[in-house]
Amino acid sequence: MSSDKGGLYIMRDDDDEEWVRPTPAGAAIVEAVLSRTALSEDEFSNIHSYVDHDALQSVLEDETAEPLTFTVEGYEVTIAHGGEITVED
Repeated sequence: MSSDKGGLYIMRDDDDEEWVRPTPAGAAIVEAVLSRTALSEDEFSNIHSYVDHDALQSVLEDETAEPLTFTVEGYEVTIAHGGEITVED
């Protein structure tokens, strides 16, 4: 999902799973990486230096797009069309 201004958003369930809220894609990626690795925010503050904006937009907007995989500080991050983010070492 994207906004009219070009910002990319991922729809995420809240903890109670009754509400869905848009989250900026960059913030969602950073949160996923931080929660699944030993990295700290200080170690990578600009997620946009790791992922191509146009490729990310394509994955999030095109139901037929293949998942996007890129590397963040040695970790493999994959984002699928539905906004699912996986992080593996």
